[in-house]
Amino acid sequence: MKSQNTTSTTLPIINLSGYQQASKNQKQELSAKIGEACREFGFFYITGHGIEESLQTRLFSESSKFFDLPSKNKLKIDKKFSKANRGYEPLKDQTLEAGTPPDLKEGFYIGFDHSPEHPMVKANKFNFGQNQWPTELPNLKPVAIDYLKTMTSLCEELMSLIALSLNLPDDYFHDFCHDPLATLRLLHYPPQPVNPEENEKGCGAHTDFGGLTLLLQDENGGLQVWSHKTDDWIDAPPIKGSYVVNIGDMIARWTNDQYSSTLHRVINKSGNERYSIPFFFSGHLDHEVKCIPTCLPENEQPKYPPTTVEKHMIEMYQKTYGDK
Repeated sequence: MKSQNTTSTTLPIINLSGYQQASKNQKQELSAKIGEACREFGFFYITGHGIEESLQTRLFSESSKFFDLPSKNKLKIDKKFSKANRGYEPLKDQTLEAGTPPDLKEGFYIGFDHSPEHPMVKANKFNFGQNQWPTELPNLKPVAIDYLKTMTSLCEELMSLIALSLNLPDDYFHDFCHDPLATLRLLHYPPQPVNPEENEKGCGAHTDFGGLTLLLQDENGGLQVWSHKTDDWIDAPPIKGSYVVNIGDMIARWTNDQYSSTLHRVINKSGNERYSIPFFFSGHLDHEVKCIPTCLPENEQPKYPPTTVEKHMIEMYQKTYGDK
């Protein structure tokens, strides 16, 4: 696998404007574009998604303020104190690409707040619980929760289009979208060092674990996606207000690998501080994940046995964090 050069191949850009009022044929055309992108790249941009730019801007502002806090303040809400994997992740605390130096990034994990009395929390469900919030930033919580709710609705719409792209009814994933595991992650990347360690990056090459990831980027590029067509890395530069969408391992498994969960990484060569905000949508933890009938050729067996969202996510986390 080449490690330095990138090619000029570009990811598809899909405009969702007017989706909710679109005719059946228009939705089918839109879903076909998404299906093609999922098969060829596992990645695509969306525009016209309806998320207000002012909400994006406010969240970026709160993110910058958070990472500007002194380390001692951020460490008070280290995610090691959370059973639900919520809170601060220090710089170089994660290594996503085996055999490489730790990732040059710090993060902050946020999800829907669930009280100790919530049935999913009482059942000790994976990553369900309460957030940790910095007391110094009272505006972060309302902005982040508003964003979580808005992005969850957008992901529900995308899942209906993905259903259509697989020749399924548009409500096929309705139960999957109910009371979902959804994670918002604020990320800060310092500039790439002038003389980095060998293979040192902002974020090592990896695939995402769950269902959909929607990435909001600032103006500083750095995201690169592996292209099986060119056998090389391709840049995914920022497009103002857009999201970079990618398919996670769970949907690849669900579709019998017809839809691709693709390697990607970040190298912040901008010379500036880089901020990004990925949103991870993984669905209802008890939902069954087994090969979708339209993804199984006649007389063939599924590549993967049935599982649940929760079992899949735990398995993926154990593979990545099991030695810690």
